[in-house]
Amino acid sequence: MSNINHPRATTVPHVVKEEVMAAGKWVKLEKTTYVDPAGTTRTWESVKRTTRQTNTDSDGVGIIALLKKTLHKDCVVMVKQYRPPLACCTLEFPAGLIDEGESAEAAALRELKEETGYKGEVVGVTPVTCLDPGLSNCTTQMVMVNINGDDQENINPTQQLGKKTGKFVEVILLPLDEFQTKIEQLLKKDKIIVDAKVYIFAMGMAQAFFKPNELPVLKQ
Repeated sequence: MSNINHPRATTVPHVVKEEVMAAGKWVKLEKTTYVDPAGTTRTWESVKRTTRQTNTDSDGVGIIALLKKTLHKDCVVMVKQYRPPLACCTLEFPAGLIDEGESAEAAALRELKEETGYKGEVVGVTPVTCLDPGLSNCTTQMVMVNINGDDQENINPTQQLGKKTGKFVEVILLPLDEFQTKIEQLLKKDKIIVDAKVYIFAMGMAQAFFKPNELPVLKQ
C-alpha cells in the first residue's frame, strides 16, 4: 500500500488557452495553458496536426487487413517504409489521413488500395483512440478489413501511390498464426522499428493462438 500523499483533486482540469509557437504545413507546436485537478495553472508543450478535417475527431486511420485465400494461411498485410523522424524504416499497418467529408471506413479502403493495391471489405471499426497523449492530440481509428485473395482484383494487386506523393512503400505479408515470430525474424534481418500498435497486436495474436495450449487440462 502506497504512503505517497497526492494533492487533493479540487478542480475539474481544463484548458485555458492554446498558443501556436511554430507552424509548418503538416504540424504545429503549441503551448497549452491549463488548470490541473489541484487548481494549479500550468503549461504544456504539444504537437498537433494541421490537417484534421471538420467532420471528424480522428486525424486518420490504421488498417488491420487480413488477406484470406483458399488453401493458404490468413496473412496480415503490412507496409515497410522509411520514416525521416526515426531515420530508418518502420513496419506498420497501412494507414493514412482522413479526407474532408470522408468516413473512417472510406478512408481505410482508399488508403489500403493506394498503399497496397488490395481491395477489401470493412468488418470492424474502433472508436477514436489516442496515439501519444503526452506529446500530441493526434488520434486514429483502427479499421479491420478482410481481403478476398481469390478475387481477380487481388491476385496481382498494384499500388496507386503516384510519383508526386513521395511515398515508397514495400508491402509485406505475414501469416497471422506466426505474426510475432515473423516480426522477430524481420528485426534480426533488417534495421527496422516496429510500430507499437503492430507489436501489441502481435502479442495479442500470440496469446490467442498459443496460450490456451499451455493450460494443464490441454496438455494431457
